[in-house]
Amino acid sequence: MTDDASTARAPRRWLLVVLACLAIGGLAFAIGRFSAFGTSATTPATDSAEAGFARDMQVHHAQAVEMAMQIFRTTEDTELRTLAYDIATGQSAQRGEMFDWLVQWGLPQAGEPLMSWMADADGGHSGHGGTGSEPLSEAELSAGMGMATDAQLAQLRTASGTEADCLFLELMIRHHEGAIPMAEAILQRGSVPRVLTVATSMKNGQTAEIDAMQSIQRRLGCTG
Repeated sequence: MTDDASTARAPRRWLLVVLACLAIGGLAFAIGRFSAFGTSATTPATDSAEAGFARDMQVHHAQAVEMAMQIFRTTEDTELRTLAYDIATGQSAQRGEMFDWLVQWGLPQAGEPLMSWMADADGGHSGHGGTGSEPLSEAELSAGMGMATDAQLAQLRTASGTEADCLFLELMIRHHEGAIPMAEAILQRGSVPRVLTVATSMKNGQTAEIDAMQSIQRRLGCTG
């Protein structure tokens, strides 16, 4: 076989791989979708923990995807690029599934106050610094969720090299650390089997990713 023939066949092989991955992803999503509510006795209400988790975690995931894609485009570190790709694709898929939950439940994608589903009886917010003495502001709630500020996102977009890599790791570790209490809260408050399955996967996956990011921080010599 000539080199030209081998070169011509290479794109076709990659196309087959991509199509196979898409088929597997579609099947996994379908299994999750059709098994999500079959064993649940009731449909969650708009003020339920399940609905609040689905809405707020979509917002949380959207920012993680944005940051991950930013560093994926700019980093020259192979390990970090692979991790960023995994975060972006994994959280995009979870975000899509959570969007679909609300569609299937007949609920709006927004409506209840941020993190209200995590409010304790005294008005505090489990795992996010609420004391119950007075309501937290949206900025305080966002900070408790580990969300990056607009200024930090702008800094990430303009940084380069190791500075950008280290800033991303700092922001994403904090982001993950904010998500884990949210997953733990729905595991305590929720009852829909598929929601609990996804929350467990999310908690375990992001805990492992924190370990991986801290390892990269040490390798790169990140400080701060």
